[in-house]
Amino acid sequence: MARILIVDDSPSQLMGIRRIVEKLGHEALTAEDGQAGVDAAKRELPDLILMDVVMPNLNGFQATRSITREPTTAHIPVILVTTKDQDTDRVWGMRQGAKAYLTKPFSEVELSDAILKTIGGGAAPVA
Repeated sequence: MARILIVDDSPSQLMGIRRIVEKLGHEALTAEDGQAGVDAAKRELPDLILMDVVMPNLNGFQATRSITREPTTAHIPVILVTTKDQDTDRVWGMRQGAKAYLTKPFSEVELSDAILKTIGGGAAPVA
């Protein structure tokens, strides 16, 4: 079982993503903005971070850059999960250190596959 930090300022998105993460058998941690996500990553050292981009305080690009460049958290893979669907956004997100980029709305299978590809075993296929 992995510990997955979900960073999103939308309560409904947090709840929906959390439901999928827990259905896969993982522990879900949450943060409601970019700065809270950076702080939680440093404190909790999760196995994976699912990061929204459009958020107050630090946006997801800034938070990802902070996490991936901080020696204590640089090993934690980040998947950007966002409504920003332009190729330039995807390229910029990967340049900030993200391991994957998933565009909202996504299916449960797409999120499950992204998690599985990023952290490996422990996730089961979604029926």
